[in-house]
Amino acid sequence: MTAAAPIATFTTANQHALATILEASQTKSIIASRDIFDISGIKLWARDQPVSSALQRRLLDRQLRNPLESCLLAEDGVTVYSLTQATEALLERDQPIAALLRPHAARLLKEMVHVPLHSVAQLLLTAGQASRPEGFDHAVQAMALAGALMLQQDGSTAEVRVAMLAGLLHDLGEMYIDPRYGEADADRNLDFLSYQQLVVHPHVGHLLIAQLTNYPGSVSRAIAEHHERLDGSGYPHGLRRDAVSPLGRLLAVAEGTLGALRGERPHLSRASVALRVVPSEFDLGWVGLVEQAARAQPARRSAHGADEVRLRLGLLDVALQAAEARAAALLPLAESSDLKGALELSRHLLSRLRTGWNASGLWSPEEVAAQDAAEVECVEDELSYRLRAVERAAQLRAGELAPHDAKLLEQLCVELRSLNP
Repeated sequence: MTAAAPIATFTTANQHALATILEASQTKSIIASRDIFDISGIKLWARDQPVSSALQRRLLDRQLRNPLESCLLAEDGVTVYSLTQATEALLERDQPIAALLRPHAARLLKEMVHVPLHSVAQLLLTAGQASRPEGFDHAVQAMALAGALMLQQDGSTAEVRVAMLAGLLHDLGEMYIDPRYGEADADRNLDFLSYQQLVVHPHVGHLLIAQLTNYPGSVSRAIAEHHERLDGSGYPHGLRRDAVSPLGRLLAVAEGTLGALRGERPHLSRASVALRVVPSEFDLGWVGLVEQAARAQPARRSAHGADEVRLRLGLLDVALQAAEARAAALLPLAESSDLKGALELSRHLLSRLRTGWNASGLWSPEEVAAQDAAEVECVEDELSYRLRAVERAAQLRAGELAPHDAKLLEQLCVELRSLNP
């Protein structure tokens, strides 16, 4: 899978990560934990000196002897105790994931104090908490949810702690991309250019943890995999089935659950539908736990009447069929292997959507009356989102195209954009 955004390296200071650290230094004490030298031995910053905008100017275009992240220390930053407080606040909030967390509250808080905070992770979490609070809150939610799911499956103490650690760190790679493209704000609504930036963050996070910390390899691998899907439709590498590690499968479900709960009128049933609407995307062992909790919650009310739901579903069914037909018709006209690959991917993803659609029975309007209208609405919303995601995936796979092929791809994209009833 092609990604246009530059991959972070740690021999130079990443401008986005550094800007976040500098912003955090206005309210947090962040100092150099050692002298900072460039690759030629020139001293750029002295040990114990607080970071400031002057450091940013000195680091401009300089290759460093040691990664900047390994040379800085947040003296009053995130600790296991502040994480415990954040988790306690999370447990007290009235929000959908509480049903998954509260049965394990005592154990989560007990294990929290044993989650190891490497200085690099602590620095970046501190910077995120101060400068990107929504992202930090998402990290705490993912930490608690991954731990709760592992506890629900009777995981060992070590497995619970590793799951919590991976959840906490899974999106650190976002600090290395433009904050306008941060997933915690808008993953489900990003345009293609923004999506190009976002898709590299699992790989950046993997490199960060693998190269700059001493955490287990299972953690960095799971971070790389938290947007992969078992059917090969995920990113950044399109891994399939056994190529995704057990911890990566857990993180994918935790991330998928939290992602589905963003936006208006969040309900656990929406997350349950999002994890099940396309067969074989997620590990069913973890999905089943979310579905079980969703069924135990009070029923969600539909925002639409039965007649309107039938109309919207009918239009969505037509859009789904038309998009699949368009991808098939364009394939023989494609000149480049890049466009052929993009169209094949589109056909595969649309076929998976059709499989999920047919399995739901919602293609038959008569079925609407026999099902809970709110769940029907969740399915509709999720399928609409998935069709938009097909457009982004096709564009990402195609990359830069010659004018003829670019026009063909645009025809498919226009078809996909017409999906909303």
